[in-house]
Amino acid sequence: MALLTRDEAKAIADRALAASRADAVRVVISSSWSGNTRFSGNEITTSGGVNDTAVNVTSTIGKRQASATTNLLDQAGLARAIEQSERLARLSPEDPELMPELGPQTYAEVAGFSTSTAELDAEKRAAAVKSVFDSVRATPAAPGLPSADLFVAGFLEATAGAQAIATSKGLFAYHRASDASLSTTVRTPDGTGSGYFSRGARDWADVNAADIGARAARKAVASRNPQAIEPGMYTVVLEPQAVADLIPTLRGSFNARSADEGRSPFSKTGGATKVGEKIADERVTIFSDPTDAELLSQPFDDEGMPVKRTVWIANGKLQNLAYSRFWAQQKGAQVAGFGGGLKMTGGTKSVDELVAGTERGVLVTRFWYIRFLDQRTVMLT
Repeated sequence: MALLTRDEAKAIADRALAASRADAVRVVISSSWSGNTRFSGNEITTSGGVNDTAVNVTSTIGKRQASATTNLLDQAGLARAIEQSERLARLSPEDPELMPELGPQTYAEVAGFSTSTAELDAEKRAAAVKSVFDSVRATPAAPGLPSADLFVAGFLEATAGAQAIATSKGLFAYHRASDASLSTTVRTPDGTGSGYFSRGARDWADVNAADIGARAARKAVASRNPQAIEPGMYTVVLEPQAVADLIPTLRGSFNARSADEGRSPFSKTGGATKVGEKIADERVTIFSDPTDAELLSQPFDDEGMPVKRTVWIANGKLQNLAYSRFWAQQKGAQVAGFGGGLKMTGGTKSVDELVAGTERGVLVTRFWYIRFLDQRTVMLT
């Protein structure tokens, strides 16, 4: 696996910019690798990988703009993409909200790339899956239920990528990142017990495959022969995975324009917003920060705008909303773009402590296939 280096990405961008005849142009280069291994029935079922490099050219002619993408990196391939984007731009309607391309910017240094993740080839992934199997077999099972009889399935994926943005105004941005995730489901042979556990990190060295397998196995054994409960009001304890499934759905809700136009949970009648008002428990703080050690995300957005630390909710109060360049200009506000991930801080109790302190409750491991029912109330399936 070989991602484009900063110099290689800049050389491609410079060739594309030099060939453009548009009034302004933005070139976005994505160089990526991914590898995955799927396992089921206590054996590996599939393993695969993808390498790709794509160049997206956005051409602006007057107030008209259009894009074209290619993964042919020779001059002929770039020329075709450039010509197509310019031709489409001339055919497009004028965009009254079009903003000029950005010039040079300053970005934070973010170490979001790990060699151990980028080198997680099929052999190393298979070894990790074996660690899951071994840990499940080593987990003490119930009387009459050998650990070897537990059914194990799951998915391991590793990705690495380099993203570059260049404009005809002199901007150039480059960032490398990696990510690895492993999830497993363990079931008892009678089908009544099931346990799920997952972990992810930028650095594969921070993911303990054996621990993931053992945790899922213990859940499977402990959850056998479930008992029905009556409908009613219950305290719900969410495991970290369930919280991570929900919180990212708030990203779009922080959009300032949606709030100003009455289409957001943070809108008020008359065009006002709830900025400064209490909207959550005072223990809740949610922020974005590409330099945070647990986020380490891309320090610029799709236009090349720097992404900085932004606190969205502080101690339960709505602090900020995200302004695009156009909407910030309309409202006389400071640009605060999306990006930098989302991180929530709050209480200090572990899941075990929360469960121990709950007399009548339900423990939720994860959510799946989440979709919006109502954007204005953040009502989700």
